[in-house]
Amino acid sequence: MKKIGLFMAGLALSCSVFAQKNYLEESKSAKIQRMQWWEDGTFGMFIHWGLYAVPAGEYNGKGGGAEWIMETHKIPTPEYEKYAQQFDPQKFDAKKWVSIAKAAGAKYIVITSKHHDGFSMWDSKVTTYDIMDATPFKRDILKELSDACKAGGIKFGLYHSIMDWHHPNANPKQKPEVQPEFSKYREEYLKPQLAELIKKYDPAILWFDGEWIAEWTEDQGKELYNYLRNLKPSLLINNRIGKARGGMEGMNKYANAAGDFGTPEQEILKTNSQEYWESCMTLNQSWGFVKNDHKWKSSQTLIDNLVDVAAKGGNYLLNVGPNAEGEIPEPSVERLDEIGKWLGVNRQSIYATKGLANYKEGDNIRFTQSMDGKTTYAIFNKYDQNELKLSSIQPKEGSKIYMLGVDKPLTWRKNNGSFTVKLPAELPCKYAWVLKIQNPISNSR
Repeated sequence: MKKIGLFMAGLALSCSVFAQKNYLEESKSAKIQRMQWWEDGTFGMFIHWGLYAVPAGEYNGKGGGAEWIMETHKIPTPEYEKYAQQFDPQKFDAKKWVSIAKAAGAKYIVITSKHHDGFSMWDSKVTTYDIMDATPFKRDILKELSDACKAGGIKFGLYHSIMDWHHPNANPKQKPEVQPEFSKYREEYLKPQLAELIKKYDPAILWFDGEWIAEWTEDQGKELYNYLRNLKPSLLINNRIGKARGGMEGMNKYANAAGDFGTPEQEILKTNSQEYWESCMTLNQSWGFVKNDHKWKSSQTLIDNLVDVAAKGGNYLLNVGPNAEGEIPEPSVERLDEIGKWLGVNRQSIYATKGLANYKEGDNIRFTQSMDGKTTYAIFNKYDQNELKLSSIQPKEGSKIYMLGVDKPLTWRKNNGSFTVKLPAELPCKYAWVLKIQNPISNSR
């Protein structure tokens, strides 16, 4: 405890020697510049991994819970802590994980540093309830993964829960006979751990969750946002740092809220948005590893989701839940590989693009546009008799239309208020195809 106390005192001193800047008053142009890499990246990989991978969605013969298993089954803290003694993921390979993310086309990774169960997945000096002190593994997972991301050219981000079922000052159920002091947890545990994460691992993103607890307020969220941006000005922080998130749709309920982007969960916005947003989704039905969850989304669905998100101007954060041995489940790897193959052909229609006002035509066609506005991409997953008819946009006379992955321009003809493109006999990929159209005129203007 003496070690932890000295660490916190030194941290508080180091944070007080420079003047605090108010990043809540950041200019629009400064935010655009700070968010640019993230907006251009479009696609990221989420990783939910912790002690909950050991029970793998089952407790005393009953299913349910995944990363929520401690709360779902009301597991007493001393009993849940025993999972730490069983957590020894000898097959964990940070370089392999980054390789999987890169092959999928993901531009950033966000991994759980601490979920609601309160276990720290790094070598924290603020607690002994962490990967180094409480498990036989004795390796700093976040250090290995952040180093592998840096070497692989992938941006590194961290998920961190505001709520904490393990800490007595954050959870009244821990010691009912003692009045919890949430402010003490916030100032002496939550903030020092976050400062430690920034200093040790230099994350590009901090992705918060658990903000719905009654003890947390928008004012606390704004104060924490400013505190963290002062530690690292370029940091990106989601809107769950405050209280503005409107349910699972994830967008802000009011203006001037804390955080940089909205967080729809397991859903995609119904229409496009000028705000920054990121849809987070699972590959099956679970965030953490559940051994009996075999309800995997198809590659078709995942690619359709990515296209829909990009057309509506958002980002897609797709989750994997590694098992207790440290392996990403093979069905996840297979689907990520299919996404990567598709992006290998069609990447320019997804990365560094923007949405259009008329972002879709019917159920099977979506549009994105290059940042300079000179190229529109029509992305479709169905066609009829080797042709595609479009009416939302019109190419100019003499324009060339290409299919991504095909070298030669395609033939096309104008109809009454629409045009029809003759598709190649052999298509370059599966799932969806992209027409690249130079300087089209929108019929919705």
